[in-house]
Amino acid sequence: PENPFHEDTDMPDFVRVRFAPSPTGYMHVGGARTALFNYLFARHHGGTFVLRIEDTDRNRFQADAEKEIFSSLKWLGLDWDEGPDCNGSYGPYVQSQRVELYRKYAEELVEAGFAYRCFCSPDRLDQMRKSQDQARISGGYDRKCRALSQVEVERNLAKNFPHVIRLKVPDDRTVVFTDEIRGEIATRSDLLDDQVLMKSDAYPTYHLANVVDDHLMGITHILRGDEWISSTPRHVLLYEAFGWRPPIFAHLPVILAPGGGKLSKRHGAASVLDYRKGGVLPEALVNFLALLGWAPGNDRELMNIQEMVSEFELKRVSAKASVFDEQKLEWVNGHYLAEKDESLLLNPVSALWREWGWIQSEADQEKEYLLTVIRLLKVRSRRVTELAQKAEYFFNDPVDFDAKAARKHFKPESSGRLRRILDGIEELKEYNAHTIEALFRELVETLGVSGGKLIHPTRLAVSGVSSGPGLFEILETLGRDVVKRRLSRALDMIPEPNHNPPDQGEISGEGDGV
Repeated sequence: PENPFHEDTDMPDFVRVRFAPSPTGYMHVGGARTALFNYLFARHHGGTFVLRIEDTDRNRFQADAEKEIFSSLKWLGLDWDEGPDCNGSYGPYVQSQRVELYRKYAEELVEAGFAYRCFCSPDRLDQMRKSQDQARISGGYDRKCRALSQVEVERNLAKNFPHVIRLKVPDDRTVVFTDEIRGEIATRSDLLDDQVLMKSDAYPTYHLANVVDDHLMGITHILRGDEWISSTPRHVLLYEAFGWRPPIFAHLPVILAPGGGKLSKRHGAASVLDYRKGGVLPEALVNFLALLGWAPGNDRELMNIQEMVSEFELKRVSAKASVFDEQKLEWVNGHYLAEKDESLLLNPVSALWREWGWIQSEADQEKEYLLTVIRLLKVRSRRVTELAQKAEYFFNDPVDFDAKAARKHFKPESSGRLRRILDGIEELKEYNAHTIEALFRELVETLGVSGGKLIHPTRLAVSGVSSGPGLFEILETLGRDVVKRRLSRALDMIPEPNHNPPDQGEISGEGDGV
């Protein structure tokens, strides 16, 4: 490939980065953050963002996981320039389609003396590890086959003995590389295992395939999780063995669960598409993930993707671990939800309403009615699913009432007030939020009570809950006939003054609350 590095400098003339997931499970938020940082870095520098599928671990390969990678990235809006499904000059971009290439380079390393064939059986390796554990010796291959003569190697090959190819880690070396986030990192070679490069099934390990592909695809910068720091010295040795200039490394900070420790599925490690199902908007998740380890300055917390691209620099990425705060994500999502045009929320929200049987199709309701419901609820919701759930009373008469609110607002004295409201609504010549509000103001004056004495029982009667959007907008949206029906039903349940109150079950449905 073309050498991207300008002569006598450490900076490339152009930027090529890659996101290289393994399809062995769902794509979690840590992987999404890595993809996002690569995307932002490439776009900031006018470079190329490559998607490569590293599927050489055939025992753990999942076809559905590969599909989820594509779906997750597309949902997040992280479009790639080169990859399995688009044109590019460095393909194929799926490692299982490049196996012969890795074999060729592995054989070159053996011939040059930088790697060797290991014929140790799984049983011998297992026994070796057990002996090391008993002796409390640090693990790692004991290099038995490193001492084999060429005659012994040829004899074993003639007998078709299964074997792997291992990296020949040099003795008495300090392997040094510079991390753009963490600075210089040095590792003694005696701490490095003679890593397997080609497995006995003739597939490469991550280490060989990764280095070969990054070089042949002209990758200039590697942005990946910090769990790969310990592997990077081996990769540096491979670059040396091949005589290739290594790319620039940047290892991203780990993402911790709220209480510290590794993310679990309960705390943040759910798949990207689980967040979509859970009502998170893609732009909100992108904004949230961008700030896990990166600080744009000025304490900014809300940024669109164009602003992130403009501001993103590696020098602002911290080596310090970040904490996945689900409440912060919901706060960010609530902001984007409130700002989003309701027409763009109609499809995902109405899909949930159809799933729950509240509407059969969008044609069952006026489109404007559905959009109005979304507009009223989006500013008070933090997830799309929450918005959808809060809307039930716009489609169904309440079956029961919030028990605590009913005890407070469905008192005997509320009965007469609600009847005055019902009569007033019946008599309104024009029925809209403004005329309804005027009616309530008039009744406040006439009855000599606070507005809350009228608003709270009315809200509860028509919605079954004690909070929500503005009452007058709710009443207008529901329509006069629906409001009259619901007020009448509530009046049947509220005790008249000087009468014995009904059982709580009559007010709250089955007597067990909402």
